[in-house]
Amino acid sequence: MAKRYNSHMNLGEALNEFIQQNKLQKGIDKVDAREAWAKLMGNGVNNYTTQVELRNETLFVSLSSSVLRQELSMGTSKIITLLNEELGKDLIKKLVLR
Repeated sequence: MAKRYNSHMNLGEALNEFIQQNKLQKGIDKVDAREAWAKLMGNGVNNYTTQVELRNETLFVSLSSSVLRQELSMGTSKIITLLNEELGKDLIKKLVLR
């Protein structure tokens, strides 16, 4: 049963409470991680990205180019740092390129 408030809440607080009560944060994090990958990598890499999936603290990225996969694998720690900065929290601990 939802709580009833006599005082007013701003929309952001109401949305955050709704997300917490309905345990939706994991799903939102998955979408945010996909969007962060797309934004940071740009069209060049996104054209070869076939799938981006966040499971627990690991981001699995499927790439259709083995050359690109090899190139990106050299800088996984830097990519993780940039993704977490974009997300505003330490959500990704490991990056798996396949």
